[in-house]
Amino acid sequence: MGRPERLVLYDGDCGLCQKSVQWLLDHDTEGKLRFAPLQGETAKPILQAHEELEGVDSVVYVEGDEAFVRSRAIFKLSAHLDRRWRWLRHLQIIPAFLSDLGYRFIAAIRYKVWGHADVCRIPTPEERARLLP
Repeated sequence: MGRPERLVLYDGDCGLCQKSVQWLLDHDTEGKLRFAPLQGETAKPILQAHEELEGVDSVVYVEGDEAFVRSRAIFKLSAHLDRRWRWLRHLQIIPAFLSDLGYRFIAAIRYKVWGHADVCRIPTPEERARLLP
């Protein structure tokens, strides 16, 4: 099986990231997104193919051959969420250095506030098919 067309890479150790993946699973009603931890086997070839991702500590959204990080990743993947959340994609008109300020602030405190991912909900069979190693 080849790499999915739309892939969200996330920090598998982060409690906030785990909760975010669960939220995305709930709001990607058409099932277009696939998910894999940055630390997993699925992410390795992608990280190697994109030098700009070396040492990345952010959500990464991969669509086709393009990879987006931080707020750009959120804005791009939001186009595939249910209707009430698609408006987020329009925020990409904000310069990245500004939209990433908020992202970086949350990222800096994520372990202090949300801790490490030690427990997550048991995915349904449909969700399990969208979670890659």
